[in-house]
Amino acid sequence: MEAVLAQVEQLPALLAVSRSALVRDWDAQILDRALEWGRYFQHLHDRFLTRPRLREALGRRLRRGQPSLLLGFPQLGRCPQLLGLALLENRALPPAACRRLLLCLLQPPGVEADAESRSLPLLARRKAASRLLALPGGPPRSLEGTEPQLQAEAQLLLVRLREEEQEIVLASEAEGRQRWLSGVLEQLPQPRAFRVVAAALLLLGQGSSSEQAGGGGRDGNSLDGNQASATGGEGVAGPLLSWLLGNLERFSAFCRFLPGSLLASLAGHYSQLSRPYLDLLTTWGSLLLYDPLQGRWVKSCLDKAGLSWEELRERFGYLCRGSVLLGGQTQAALKLLKAQDGDFKVCGLSVWTDLLMEVEEYLRKEDER
Repeated sequence: MEAVLAQVEQLPALLAVSRSALVRDWDAQILDRALEWGRYFQHLHDRFLTRPRLREALGRRLRRGQPSLLLGFPQLGRCPQLLGLALLENRALPPAACRRLLLCLLQPPGVEADAESRSLPLLARRKAASRLLALPGGPPRSLEGTEPQLQAEAQLLLVRLREEEQEIVLASEAEGRQRWLSGVLEQLPQPRAFRVVAAALLLLGQGSSSEQAGGGGRDGNSLDGNQASATGGEGVAGPLLSWLLGNLERFSAFCRFLPGSLLASLAGHYSQLSRPYLDLLTTWGSLLLYDPLQGRWVKSCLDKAGLSWEELRERFGYLCRGSVLLGGQTQAALKLLKAQDGDFKVCGLSVWTDLLMEVEEYLRKEDER
């Protein structure tokens, strides 16, 4: 077993070499040996898949050499794909070796043809992801209004999270998935990461809603032909929600950046988000002071992060116009804040009185239409 562990410990070095300029000296024979090592590591994954103690030992050995690569036992099963993707993106690979690589991907050997041929779409998706993540774009307001590139990025992210979810048996592997996700998202500019996460959560939330309504099955807009089910989506959404809620500064930036309509939609789909979002709006509302000269609420400190009166009113309005449950929770929260602030009946004395009055007036007009 020690010999196997020593061999597994060489995987980070193999992947590092495949991304380096050293491959300029590779010929077809060296390439074949590298790909054979990839298939061997995949074989080890399949062999030890149902043996938790050995999985843990292999995962520890992988992380020992280069923990920054975020490798773990699940990556052993995708070693041929990881290696193939690294080589496909490496322009230093000589033409002869590159042709050999493409031939191996398109015409895999013998009994492994079916399994290997399925890796080609995965390579294509991840290659596309590396290009899509660099594209600019505006924040999504709903799933329908999201630009195609952003939807594709979100779907690619969900595909990878589902793969990780299927592999997880040990707690350490779940922690490794969370580290991987954090590493991927934190490499992106923060606004782009927020857009990708929001679009992914929308896909999961709306996919779950459609299945609960009896529309389960395959969706042609999904990258793999299906959306998250009501049960399967929860496990995939968990890491995304943990990434958002695990850091208050990050969550605050997420809520400031995205539009109120989108945040209300997310809060309606995910109860884990609704309470923290309401708490954050409460904090921002407490930073407002009434200016009698201007006759309106203004920020008490301009240099503090938060929202203006108009933005805060809009955010609460979207929440109250959401689902019956979310709207009821929001109005109940405003009534409680109003009571705690003195339960005033006139404008200009409590921001919560004024917000509740405006929200109720708006809802009354909506009901009359």
